[in-house]
Amino acid sequence: MNLADVFNAVTGHKRRKRIGRGAGSGHGKTAGRGQKGFGARSGHNRLRGFVGGQTQLKERLPKVGFNNVNHATIYLPINIDWLNNNFEDGETVDVASLRKNGMTIRRGDLVKVLGHGDLTKKLTVKVNAVSKTAKEKIEKAGGSVEVLTEKAGKVKETPAE
Repeated sequence: MNLADVFNAVTGHKRRKRIGRGAGSGHGKTAGRGQKGFGARSGHNRLRGFVGGQTQLKERLPKVGFNNVNHATIYLPINIDWLNNNFEDGETVDVASLRKNGMTIRRGDLVKVLGHGDLTKKLTVKVNAVSKTAKEKIEKAGGSVEVLTEKAGKVKETPAE
């Protein structure tokens, strides 16, 4: 039994590994990084998806589809229940009346009415697009729907029913 051993056991202190401090330390020369290569260099940081020089999985998979958002038709959605809460019976719903009722619509925005909620008022709706369920609910409440062309704001001619 050695007094030095007893002291170490009592404190429970483990010295930190001092890397790159000479051959006598056991971690000198290459400092635990192995020999040459990317990992031996300072500041190395592998990119996500790197597979050791092999072609990455994301590059091996085929490119599926292309969606150019610059040509997408983007509509401002308005639900039936919002129309029911913000318009009176017999009113006309168009871009000007929507702006008047607090809907922020910029010039060139296209409006689409969606069928979420219930409609109890007779409304005349003149917007750029209407969903199938919204059209059914508006007509069931006694109102009418006119779909405008996207740019000119003119009424699209629908075939006679």
